[in-house]
Amino acid sequence: MAGRDKPPQGPTHRTSYNSQPLPRPTGLSRRPHALKKSDFHYDLPPELIAQAPLPERSASRLLVVPPTVGGAFDRGFQDRVFHGLPDLLQPGDLLVFNDTRVIPARLYGQKTTGGRVEILIERMLGGFEVRAQLGVSKSPKEGARIALDAGGEAEVLGRDGEFYRLRFHIDESLEKYLLHAGRLPLPPYIQRDAGAEDDTRYQTVFAREVGAVAAPTAGLHFDQALLDALKARGVDFGHVTLHVGAGTFQPVRVDELDQHVMHSEWLNVGAALIEQIRRTRAAGGRVIAVGTTVVRALESAMRHDDAGGGELQPYAGETRLFILPGYRIRSVDALITNFHLPESTLLMLVSAFAGKARVFAAYDHAIAERYRFFSYGDAMLLFPASGEASA
Repeated sequence: MAGRDKPPQGPTHRTSYNSQPLPRPTGLSRRPHALKKSDFHYDLPPELIAQAPLPERSASRLLVVPPTVGGAFDRGFQDRVFHGLPDLLQPGDLLVFNDTRVIPARLYGQKTTGGRVEILIERMLGGFEVRAQLGVSKSPKEGARIALDAGGEAEVLGRDGEFYRLRFHIDESLEKYLLHAGRLPLPPYIQRDAGAEDDTRYQTVFAREVGAVAAPTAGLHFDQALLDALKARGVDFGHVTLHVGAGTFQPVRVDELDQHVMHSEWLNVGAALIEQIRRTRAAGGRVIAVGTTVVRALESAMRHDDAGGGELQPYAGETRLFILPGYRIRSVDALITNFHLPESTLLMLVSAFAGKARVFAAYDHAIAERYRFFSYGDAMLLFPASGEASA
């Protein structure tokens, strides 16, 4: 990308399970001009932002976006229903899910000076410590105590940019405390408080690894009946873990995208999944990511070589990988994803995968056909750009 030799793509050093260093990703090619945040703007009627889930998970609509061929595409989009997904997949395909589980990460309390405090946990750090955002009228200093509405206290240990490090003083484990004291942190574009229904519907049915503060929303469309139908079709399942952080809702604050610093998230791509992927491709099957978080996890685990190729390796740790047009995604053959916010890093990732022109044509179609957008909205099935300039 023009203007920088080393765009922000993740940690410069990370360690795999066998303690071998993985090199910095090199998938982002230089572009003839710097991409701008405004290149990814589109106008969305506010009434298309889904405010609640449908009664049935798999009743969402599914927009199928066929692959480009030789750099050209037609507008032959298919308007389907999500529970018809088995008809679109083949025996031997592998669906990769993110099995992270959303924690009730929103708490309320009061400073000793009387000011009200809203706490949004961004990450659990182990024991009783967390990294969190604080909604306060005046920033608390190190050592300050916050009396929690549900009992106990939170002590401010320090600050790192927009986040605070807190230690909880409570009489039970932090995970158990949050189950009864915390509230589910719905995305900011959902204009209502979380209700009892959200406790189950803002979790995937396969969620098991506790640690996210936002759901991997492409997975919300799957119910047990659909999973059973996919199994009967001969589709296999694999899992990564990527704990989605509050940073996923933070806007890009610079217009020149090569100046953007991506938020950090923790992930785990295990050796068993790597072997599943190798077997799938060796047998002629396709690897299909369920959500952008799966793509980000797998690409963060990719070891790149000097010839422009890459190989997946097990990896557990942090990533700041920023995927935008110019980056070649090698780890997956198709992507199931929801519709994303204008000018968001997720929309940039999808554009890198399927081609920006193709994605924006699909968004135009979705708006015209009144699809539901964002976390509780409808979904797309995308295939990669082939020979198409992605900008």
